[in-house]
Amino acid sequence: MLIFNTIQIVLLLLLGLATLYILIFSVASLFYKQKKYADNGNMKKMAVLIPGYKEDEVIIEVANLALKQEYPSNLYDVVIIADSFKKETLNSLKTLPIKLIEVSFEKSTKSKALNKAMAALESDYDIAVVLDADNVMATDFLKKINAAFEYDFIAVQGHRTAKNVNNSWAVLDAISEEINNNIFRKGHRILGLSSAIIGSGMAFRYNYFKTLMSTVTAIGGFDKEIELKMLKEGRKIVYLDDAVVYDEKIQKSEVFGNQRRRWLSAQFHYFRKDILSAFKHLLLKGNIDYFDKAIQFIQPPRILLLGAVILCSVGFVLINYLLENQMYLTNYWIVLVIACVLSFIFSVPKSFYNLKTLKALSSLPKGMLMMLLSLLKIKGANKTFIHTQHTSTTKGTD
Repeated sequence: MLIFNTIQIVLLLLLGLATLYILIFSVASLFYKQKKYADNGNMKKMAVLIPGYKEDEVIIEVANLALKQEYPSNLYDVVIIADSFKKETLNSLKTLPIKLIEVSFEKSTKSKALNKAMAALESDYDIAVVLDADNVMATDFLKKINAAFEYDFIAVQGHRTAKNVNNSWAVLDAISEEINNNIFRKGHRILGLSSAIIGSGMAFRYNYFKTLMSTVTAIGGFDKEIELKMLKEGRKIVYLDDAVVYDEKIQKSEVFGNQRRRWLSAQFHYFRKDILSAFKHLLLKGNIDYFDKAIQFIQPPRILLLGAVILCSVGFVLINYLLENQMYLTNYWIVLVIACVLSFIFSVPKSFYNLKTLKALSSLPKGMLMMLLSLLKIKGANKTFIHTQHTSTTKGTD
């Protein structure tokens, strides 16, 4: 019985700490109110950088939509960075009022594409905006970004949200995105910490970003590498909830698994790489942001945490009852499962409380299983370019 209770206590501590982390920030996110920024008439020049690898199906429409901004057309350039596109796609792009930069690498990565593009561009830009090849900016996105940079920020993360919720996997992916927006962006900003960046829908001071990217070596997870570098320097990353970028959500279970495997591999890689440095900076310089980011990378995926808490709570409560074991442990499991469920309730937007989400929840057990399998296959995933093929640019597909 002693060994059994020791196992319970260890699991309670591990799952409890992970749950406490997301509960604190999910509660904090409830108090987030977006500050309104004024541009003061100072319109800055922007480069909208859109790297794409074999994105022939979506890139033409994405480029056209990127040109439809409520921002002076002479003050922003849409820069398509084309890696392995078809000849007919390139010919179509050349007819548009954009800048087309063709790149080719033995091993393609987003960071290589961005660096190649910035080396080819004239450095007369004030701001670099980074999008994925499927992203569609709200028409006022650049206007909101411009206003925010009047306040001497170095980096801004926009509100990336789903443009399609046409099946259960897309709904679950969309919910996951908004949970992350609430916990790692809104909740963090309320408590004075930096917003997490996502890899797209983000903007930087151009020269700073160009210099920063030149130091990146990541194959996968370049956004995590630059985020750690910024936080280590003591930089703050701001979140703009009202600057919206629509992002295509995954529509197949196998894409869900591959995508998560890539993310998890990058997170574990950077946790191992930076945790000691982050702890040192916390003790010597009081750099909470950097330490928090390193700890964030070792947090279990939210979907796995929910599954583990529910399964362990039900299992141990039942076993404790049958064995007439310590009741205080049973009470802790009950508190834990309530806290975990509440953290999800607080961080899921009200717009998702509908029948479509209820139907999508039937795919949740499979999603949990795929996340678990992804954990078992993450070795080396951050050293291999794993491409997510995009197929839709239509906003609001249902």
